[in-house]
Amino acid sequence: MEPYVYVVAGFGALVLLTAWLPMVLKALPLSLPICCVGLGAALSLVPSFAGLTPHPGQHPGLVEHATEAVVVISLMGAGLKIDRLIGWTRWATTWRLLGLAMPLTIAALAALASTLLGLGVASALLLAASLAPTDPVLASDVQVGHPSEGREDEMRFALTSEAGLNDGLAFPFVNLAIALTGGGLSVGHWLAVDVLWKVAVGAVLGALVGRGLGWLTFHLPNVSKLSRTGDGFVALGVTCLAYGLVQAVDGYGFVGVFAAALALRASNSGHDYHRKMHDYAEELERLLMMVLLVGFGVALVGGGLLSGLTWSAVAFVAVALLVVRPVCGWVGFAGTGLPSDERAVISFFGIRGLGTVYYLAYAFGHAQFEAPDLLWATAGLAVLVSIVLHGITVTPVLRFLDHRSGRDTESGQLDLVLRDPQSH
Repeated sequence: MEPYVYVVAGFGALVLLTAWLPMVLKALPLSLPICCVGLGAALSLVPSFAGLTPHPGQHPGLVEHATEAVVVISLMGAGLKIDRLIGWTRWATTWRLLGLAMPLTIAALAALASTLLGLGVASALLLAASLAPTDPVLASDVQVGHPSEGREDEMRFALTSEAGLNDGLAFPFVNLAIALTGGGLSVGHWLAVDVLWKVAVGAVLGALVGRGLGWLTFHLPNVSKLSRTGDGFVALGVTCLAYGLVQAVDGYGFVGVFAAALALRASNSGHDYHRKMHDYAEELERLLMMVLLVGFGVALVGGGLLSGLTWSAVAFVAVALLVVRPVCGWVGFAGTGLPSDERAVISFFGIRGLGTVYYLAYAFGHAQFEAPDLLWATAGLAVLVSIVLHGITVTPVLRFLDHRSGRDTESGQLDLVLRDPQSH
């Protein structure tokens, strides 16, 4: 029988699991990503898949574009679900995570990679920049709820808004690592172009695209409003248009997509159509995420992704996830008055995921770095440990905090059901 028949059948099963698993796992200390990676690892042991499990480093272009697609869809969904209008005071926790915690994390991880793994400056910086951002794809369990639900506590808001922006803001450091491999780095040029210009273009042009499409969607004469279509896939069009236009003028497309989503949401924040667009983006993101994480599981076992792993790399991952991110996050919130338990949760749940894979693939497609197998193995282990560690702990931790705080959130309601099933 032709192999594609098995692929078609497997894809059908994956689509069904995409719909069913979240309901089954809701009350369990497990997550959808854990199941996807486990499924991929199991598939790699099937003899017929033995020759179909290449190392991701062998196809950086394919890996780059596949992970790029799921990240930009995730950024659109994250922007649409945020109820809070952007502002200096309203987003104070976000600015601290981006302006303090992330640069501190990159500096600490780069120093750790240099001393513990023996990497040169360029490779150490690349690994640090790839691991610094909170992943918007895998962080859905710690993000705010659907648009206009009114369940936007500071803890979930901080993690959602951070994940929406820091993937794009890690790009200057990845580009700096690429520039360092060529030896012709100009600090002035890097600051002017890679930091200021590309970030500004992404934010401004993305916001203009979102505002313009928001006018077309909500403010045209009634018969012409896009919102009358009721089609959620408009979110995909907004995503692709914003990303393509920003990239075309050499801006950061990740920043542009999130800015477009925020501007679109702000154009008529209470409209029900935002829920339809968000739900479509979320469903598409979940499906793409499952496909890629199954592939990640296959690469872990059958593709030899961890073949370059060393004990020093294992120690690096442990320190990065359990010490560096929590400490840098905690320091970033110094003097804010944020409750210590929420401060600890925000600092700890800096989930690493497909964004890390994207940045590595992007960098390897643009420059030659030393110890590529070690970089892939270390990053792969960090993503795996983050998926398992954060996936197991997120449900009980958030359920406990929501119940104690009396928040009317989904996890808080679930906690009441688990404690007293007769009450529901």
